[in-house]
Amino acid sequence: MADEKRGSKSRLPAESKQAEVDAFLRQVAAMPAVQPASGRGRLIFALDATASREPTWDHACRLQGEMFEATASLGGLDVQLVFYRGFGECKASRWLSRATDLHAAMRKVSCVGGETQIARVLKHAIDEAKAGRVNALVFVGDAMEEPLDALSRLAGEMGLVNVPAFVFHEGDNPLAGRAFKEIARLSRGAYCPFNSASAQQLKELLAAVAVFAAGGRKALADYSAKTGGATLLITRQMGGV
Repeated sequence: MADEKRGSKSRLPAESKQAEVDAFLRQVAAMPAVQPASGRGRLIFALDATASREPTWDHACRLQGEMFEATASLGGLDVQLVFYRGFGECKASRWLSRATDLHAAMRKVSCVGGETQIARVLKHAIDEAKAGRVNALVFVGDAMEEPLDALSRLAGEMGLVNVPAFVFHEGDNPLAGRAFKEIARLSRGAYCPFNSASAQQLKELLAAVAVFAAGGRKALADYSAKTGGATLLITRQMGGV
Protein backbone atom coordinates (compact mmCIF):
# COMPACT_ATOMS: atom_id res chain seq x y z
CA MET A 1 0.00 0.00 0.00
CA ALA A 2 2.83 2.41 0.85
CA ASP A 3 4.42 1.82 -2.54
CA GLU A 4 1.11 2.52 -4.25
CA LYS A 5 0.77 5.79 -2.36
CA ARG A 6 4.29 6.84 -3.27
CA GLY A 7 3.69 5.98 -6.91
CA SER A 8 0.47 7.97 -7.11
CA LYS A 9 2.08 10.93 -5.41
CA SER A 10 4.98 10.98 -7.87
CA ARG A 11 2.66 11.36 -10.84
CA LEU A 12 2.06 15.00 -11.64
CA PRO A 13 -1.51 16.00 -12.59
CA ALA A 14 -1.78 16.18 -16.38
CA GLU A 15 -2.53 19.92 -16.45
CA SER A 16 0.26 20.78 -14.02
CA LYS A 17 2.81 18.69 -15.91
CA GLN A 18 1.85 20.25 -19.25
CA ALA A 19 2.19 23.73 -17.77
CA GLU A 20 5.70 22.89 -16.58
CA VAL A 21 6.63 21.51 -20.00
CA ASP A 22 5.23 24.58 -21.76
CA ALA A 23 7.24 26.82 -19.45
CA PHE A 24 10.37 24.81 -20.21
CA LEU A 25 9.82 25.14 -23.94
CA ARG A 26 9.27 28.88 -23.67
CA GLN A 27 12.56 29.24 -21.81
CA VAL A 28 14.44 27.30 -24.50
CA ALA A 29 12.83 29.32 -27.27
CA ALA A 30 13.83 32.61 -25.63
CA MET A 31 17.50 31.71 -25.31
CA PRO A 32 20.09 33.41 -27.56
CA ALA A 33 21.26 31.66 -30.71
CA VAL A 34 24.24 29.34 -30.37
CA GLN A 35 26.46 28.12 -33.18
CA PRO A 36 29.64 26.24 -32.22
CA ALA A 37 32.71 27.50 -34.07
CA SER A 38 33.80 23.90 -34.72
CA GLY A 39 30.49 22.94 -36.31
CA ARG A 40 29.85 20.38 -33.56
CA GLY A 41 27.86 20.99 -30.43
CA ARG A 42 29.40 20.16 -27.05
CA LEU A 43 27.01 19.01 -24.33
CA ILE A 44 27.71 17.71 -20.82
CA PHE A 45 25.24 14.97 -19.86
CA ALA A 46 25.29 14.76 -16.06
CA LEU A 47 23.35 12.25 -14.00
CA ASP A 48 22.75 11.43 -10.36
CA ALA A 49 23.87 7.78 -9.96
CA THR A 50 23.00 7.39 -6.29
CA ALA A 51 20.88 4.45 -5.16
CA SER A 52 17.52 6.23 -5.45
CA ARG A 53 17.91 6.46 -9.22
CA GLU A 54 18.77 2.82 -9.88
CA PRO A 55 15.26 1.91 -11.15
CA THR A 56 15.48 4.54 -13.90
CA TRP A 57 19.15 4.34 -14.87
CA ASP A 58 18.51 1.85 -17.70
CA HIS A 59 15.78 4.14 -18.91
CA ALA A 60 18.26 7.02 -19.12
CA CYS A 61 20.62 4.80 -21.11
CA ARG A 62 17.95 4.23 -23.72
CA LEU A 63 17.07 7.91 -24.03
CA GLN A 64 20.55 9.27 -24.68
CA GLY A 65 20.83 7.97 -28.25
CA GLU A 66 18.16 10.40 -29.41
CA MET A 67 20.46 13.33 -28.68
CA PHE A 68 23.02 12.14 -31.22
CA GLU A 69 20.46 11.20 -33.85
CA ALA A 70 18.78 14.59 -33.65
CA THR A 71 22.01 16.50 -34.36
CA ALA A 72 23.53 14.35 -37.11
CA SER A 73 22.53 16.77 -39.89
CA LEU A 74 23.96 19.75 -37.98
CA GLY A 75 27.52 18.47 -37.97
CA GLY A 76 27.12 16.26 -34.94
CA LEU A 77 27.35 16.41 -31.19
CA ASP A 78 30.12 15.69 -28.71
CA VAL A 79 28.86 14.55 -25.31
CA GLN A 80 30.70 14.12 -22.04
CA LEU A 81 29.13 11.84 -19.43
CA VAL A 82 29.42 13.06 -15.83
CA PHE A 83 27.99 11.16 -12.87
CA TYR A 84 28.28 11.04 -9.11
CA ARG A 85 27.57 8.25 -6.61
CA GLY A 86 28.76 6.67 -3.37
CA PHE A 87 31.12 8.46 -1.02
CA GLY A 88 32.62 11.42 -2.87
CA GLU A 89 32.83 9.73 -6.28
CA CYS A 90 32.25 12.08 -9.21
CA LYS A 91 33.64 11.14 -12.63
CA ALA A 92 33.68 12.51 -16.15
CA SER A 93 34.25 10.58 -19.36
CA ARG A 94 36.22 11.80 -22.35
CA TRP A 95 34.26 13.67 -25.01
CA LEU A 96 32.26 11.11 -27.00
CA SER A 97 31.05 11.57 -30.55
CA ARG A 98 28.92 8.41 -30.98
CA ALA A 99 25.77 7.26 -29.23
CA THR A 100 27.18 3.73 -28.95
CA ASP A 101 30.20 5.02 -27.01
CA LEU A 102 28.04 6.99 -24.58
CA HIS A 103 25.73 4.03 -24.12
CA ALA A 104 28.71 1.74 -23.40
CA ALA A 105 30.05 4.23 -20.83
CA MET A 106 26.68 4.44 -19.09
CA ARG A 107 26.27 0.66 -19.01
CA LYS A 108 29.47 0.39 -16.99
CA VAL A 109 28.01 2.55 -14.23
CA SER A 110 26.05 1.02 -11.36
CA CYS A 111 24.13 3.13 -8.88
CA VAL A 112 25.57 3.35 -5.37
CA GLY A 113 24.07 4.99 -2.29
CA GLY A 114 25.46 8.35 -1.28
CA GLU A 115 24.75 12.06 -1.05
CA THR A 116 24.32 14.41 -3.99
CA GLN A 117 27.35 16.19 -5.48
CA ILE A 118 25.68 18.71 -7.73
CA ALA A 119 28.19 21.43 -6.85
CA ARG A 120 31.00 19.31 -8.29
CA VAL A 121 29.02 18.85 -11.50
CA LEU A 122 28.47 22.59 -11.89
CA LYS A 123 32.11 23.39 -11.08
CA HIS A 124 33.22 20.83 -13.66
CA ALA A 125 30.99 22.42 -16.30
CA ILE A 126 32.51 25.83 -15.56
CA ASP A 127 36.05 24.48 -15.82
CA GLU A 128 35.28 22.72 -19.11
CA ALA A 129 33.74 25.88 -20.53
CA LYS A 130 36.85 27.88 -19.66
CA ALA A 131 39.08 25.25 -21.29
CA GLY A 132 36.93 24.90 -24.41
CA ARG A 133 33.43 25.85 -25.49
CA VAL A 134 30.50 23.99 -23.85
CA ASN A 135 27.09 24.76 -25.32
CA ALA A 136 24.85 23.25 -22.63
CA LEU A 137 24.66 21.12 -19.51
CA VAL A 138 21.90 18.55 -19.11
CA PHE A 139 21.41 17.36 -15.54
CA VAL A 140 19.03 14.56 -14.51
CA GLY A 141 18.43 14.00 -10.80
CA ASP A 142 15.83 13.47 -8.10
CA ALA A 143 17.36 14.92 -4.91
CA MET A 144 19.47 17.76 -3.52
CA GLU A 145 21.40 17.58 -0.22
CA GLU A 146 23.75 20.57 -0.50
CA PRO A 147 23.72 24.25 0.53
CA LEU A 148 21.52 26.10 -1.93
CA ASP A 149 23.60 29.27 -1.69
CA ALA A 150 26.69 27.44 -2.95
CA LEU A 151 24.77 25.90 -5.85
CA SER A 152 23.27 29.28 -6.72
CA ARG A 153 26.70 30.90 -6.84
CA LEU A 154 28.00 28.21 -9.20
CA ALA A 155 24.89 28.43 -11.37
CA GLY A 156 25.48 32.17 -11.67
CA GLU A 157 29.04 31.50 -12.78
CA MET A 158 27.70 29.12 -15.42
CA GLY A 159 25.55 31.94 -16.74
CA LEU A 160 28.63 34.15 -16.98
CA VAL A 161 30.50 31.57 -19.09
CA ASN A 162 27.39 30.97 -21.26
CA VAL A 163 26.63 27.38 -20.22
CA PRO A 164 22.87 27.06 -19.66
CA ALA A 165 21.76 24.19 -17.43
CA PHE A 166 18.76 22.17 -18.60
CA VAL A 167 17.61 20.47 -15.41
CA PHE A 168 15.29 17.45 -15.58
CA HIS A 169 13.75 16.68 -12.19
CA GLU A 170 12.66 13.10 -11.58
CA GLY A 171 9.96 12.68 -8.93
CA ASP A 172 8.47 15.37 -6.71
CA ASN A 173 11.02 16.21 -4.02
CA PRO A 174 10.15 19.87 -3.21
CA LEU A 175 13.61 20.79 -1.92
CA ALA A 176 15.21 19.45 -5.08
CA GLY A 177 12.62 21.21 -7.20
CA ARG A 178 13.38 24.56 -5.62
CA ALA A 179 17.14 24.11 -6.07
CA PHE A 180 16.85 22.83 -9.63
CA LYS A 181 14.67 25.75 -10.69
CA GLU A 182 17.19 28.18 -9.22
CA ILE A 183 20.10 26.48 -11.00
CA ALA A 184 18.23 26.69 -14.29
CA ARG A 185 17.27 30.33 -13.74
CA LEU A 186 20.70 31.59 -12.73
CA SER A 187 22.51 29.74 -15.52
CA ARG A 188 19.93 31.02 -18.02
CA GLY A 189 18.76 27.49 -18.74
CA ALA A 190 15.45 25.72 -18.12
CA TYR A 191 13.79 23.32 -15.68
CA CYS A 192 11.32 20.52 -16.36
CA PRO A 193 9.94 17.72 -14.14
CA PHE A 194 9.35 14.21 -15.43
CA ASN A 195 8.31 10.75 -14.30
CA SER A 196 7.99 7.28 -15.80
CA ALA A 197 4.76 8.26 -17.51
CA SER A 198 6.42 11.04 -19.52
CA ALA A 199 9.27 9.03 -21.07
CA GLN A 200 8.48 9.93 -24.67
CA GLN A 201 8.22 13.62 -23.86
CA LEU A 202 11.53 13.54 -22.01
CA LYS A 203 13.11 11.89 -25.05
CA GLU A 204 11.84 14.67 -27.30
CA LEU A 205 12.95 17.41 -24.93
CA LEU A 206 16.46 15.95 -24.61
CA ALA A 207 16.68 15.88 -28.39
CA ALA A 208 15.50 19.49 -28.54
CA VAL A 209 18.22 20.61 -26.12
CA ALA A 210 20.84 18.73 -28.17
CA VAL A 211 19.68 20.41 -31.38
CA PHE A 212 19.81 23.80 -29.67
CA ALA A 213 23.35 23.08 -28.46
CA ALA A 214 24.48 22.01 -31.92
CA GLY A 215 22.83 24.61 -34.11
CA GLY A 216 20.92 27.26 -32.19
CA ARG A 217 17.32 28.40 -32.56
CA LYS A 218 17.10 28.14 -36.36
CA ALA A 219 18.23 24.51 -36.28
CA LEU A 220 15.75 23.81 -33.50
CA ALA A 221 12.92 25.31 -35.55
CA ASP A 222 13.84 23.18 -38.56
CA TYR A 223 14.05 20.06 -36.42
CA SER A 224 10.69 20.63 -34.76
CA ALA A 225 9.02 21.15 -38.13
CA LYS A 226 10.17 17.66 -39.14
CA THR A 227 9.49 15.82 -35.88
CA GLY A 228 6.46 17.58 -34.41
CA GLY A 229 5.49 16.47 -30.90
CA ALA A 230 6.81 18.45 -27.96
CA THR A 231 9.50 20.15 -30.05
CA LEU A 232 6.86 21.66 -32.35
CA LEU A 233 5.64 23.77 -29.44
CA ILE A 234 9.00 25.51 -29.39
CA THR A 235 8.65 26.67 -32.99
CA ARG A 236 5.15 28.00 -32.33
CA GLN A 237 6.39 29.97 -29.35
CA MET A 238 9.27 31.34 -31.43
CA GLY A 239 6.83 32.74 -33.97
CA GLY A 240 7.92 30.27 -36.64
CA VAL A 241 11.54 31.49 -36.72
